[in-house]
Amino acid sequence: RHVQKVSQQLTEIINSCLESEPSTESLEPGGDTDPEEESASHCLWVDKFTPRRYMELLSDDYTNRCLLKWLKLWDTVVFGKEKAVKKGKPSTAAHPPFSHPKEHPNKWKTKVQLTEEILEAELDQHKRPKYKVALLCGPPGLGKTTLAHVIARHAGYNAVEMNASDDRSPEVFKTRIEAATQMKSVLGAGEKPNCLIIDEIDGAPAASINVLLNIIHRKDVQGEGEAGAGRRRQREGGLLLRPIICICNDQ
Repeated sequence: RHVQKVSQQLTEIINSCLESEPSTESLEPGGDTDPEEESASHCLWVDKFTPRRYMELLSDDYTNRCLLKWLKLWDTVVFGKEKAVKKGKPSTAAHPPFSHPKEHPNKWKTKVQLTEEILEAELDQHKRPKYKVALLCGPPGLGKTTLAHVIARHAGYNAVEMNASDDRSPEVFKTRIEAATQMKSVLGAGEKPNCLIIDEIDGAPAASINVLLNIIHRKDVQGEGEAGAGRRRQREGGLLLRPIICICNDQ
């Protein structure tokens, strides 16, 4: 009883401190979730103080930036946005005498910049990233699921989470993947596109993993060869049009 009384006092103190900070509430772009959480009198601290925005993440910054960069590579296919052209090459060419032309471009680039160039260089004919699925691995409590949800919302997606260990049937697994990744015009004008997050992918059976791989390989073969209209429609049905983020503990 004493512990419950003290914890209740601490919760009231934290609530009063949060209510006295209007700056954090004004910076929140989507303020629909805050009133719901504040209305709940008894809410777990792990849910109440979970990161809501990209800048609130405390995980590895390199991993966060790489995942966000990979997710932004889908903008051309999902949102119809053309990739912005960088203006860094003319500045390097304007100062050639300070270094060797072959060594300087890669000598002072950071690890993040090199990874971004590798991701941008490997795009397929549909202007999608070469790697259609991102895999987050690490021990429990590292923040993998939180990172996936925050990054998806930050990039303008609607995070759709499914547990691979719960859906043991390959047919159900295939249906849920296709429902989350292939619906384009069914959603309304104000709805956001889906980003599928598959948790505990290491607990899925081999048949479910083969279903996921078949969806990826089907779309890669889609542009090769000439076929009838019926076959093209079938292949377009399996075309992967949305990003997928998989999460596992044991890589």
